[in-house]
Amino acid sequence: MGNTSSILLIDKPSGITSFSVLSPVKRTIDRKVGHAGTLDKFAHGLVIALTGRFTKLNTLFSTLDKTYIATFEFGKQTDTLDPEGNIIAESDVPDLETLSAVIKDSFTGEIDQIPPVYSAVHVNGKRSYALARSNMEVTLESRKVTIYSLDIISWEKPYLTVKIHCSKGTYVRSLARDIALAAGSRGYVTQLERISIGPYSISDAVSVDDKESLSAMTARTRELLGVLPKTGIIEIADKARVPMMHGNLPKEEYIVSRKLSCGDEYALILDKEGTMLAVVTVDSIGKIGKSVAILKQENE
Repeated sequence: MGNTSSILLIDKPSGITSFSVLSPVKRTIDRKVGHAGTLDKFAHGLVIALTGRFTKLNTLFSTLDKTYIATFEFGKQTDTLDPEGNIIAESDVPDLETLSAVIKDSFTGEIDQIPPVYSAVHVNGKRSYALARSNMEVTLESRKVTIYSLDIISWEKPYLTVKIHCSKGTYVRSLARDIALAAGSRGYVTQLERISIGPYSISDAVSVDDKESLSAMTARTRELLGVLPKTGIIEIADKARVPMMHGNLPKEEYIVSRKLSCGDEYALILDKEGTMLAVVTVDSIGKIGKSVAILKQENE
């Protein structure tokens, strides 16, 4: 196992938790590993893993929008709003015309959404799912989320398959519940796949069981960081390289060039050879603010 700061695109299989899927990464890449957003146990698809010093970059990825392919079953609702729960309500199944109208009228743009009771939302210092499993009554507040698009892929009564592009914080399980209720029915998610997170696609992800592909992906870290929204590039002179490796941000006179766009909030700091040394915040005029992650030589 190496000592590597990297970004990894993982194809999580269904049936295991997002935390469990990181175990092979710990054994293969780096003991220090985290993820930039969980995926429900029953779901499968893209999970972004961060290793080494790049675990500090969580906030850069956790705010990204997400895209899912989901299948909803109407006429039933489970307590967890997924296939692992117990059925708590049944109703008639709406027709496709009704569902289409409900989605168009009430489930695009910014909406108010109440998270599932079985979720990781904190309630008085405890996780909502823990309280629910203890048979305690849980009341969660609604929050604003944005549904950029919600397109119907297929309808095989009572199953509706949709493609959802949404903001961070959106619960697809809540969408199934709320669409069903708005259509005078009940519903829950039977299948869920996350196909993208921001600019990152499931088509580029690898299985954690494929050690060769997992190790090879570490070499794509700069490339993967380079497509992050609101992230530019700052090149520094050789004189600043050694101080950078010891945690010191470069002085203004050591900055060789800036490749920043309006609205950029972060920058990759590179030396003249293109080696990535750090990720930093930048202000509206491109001035370096603070370090998010500074990389030291991997053999130190």
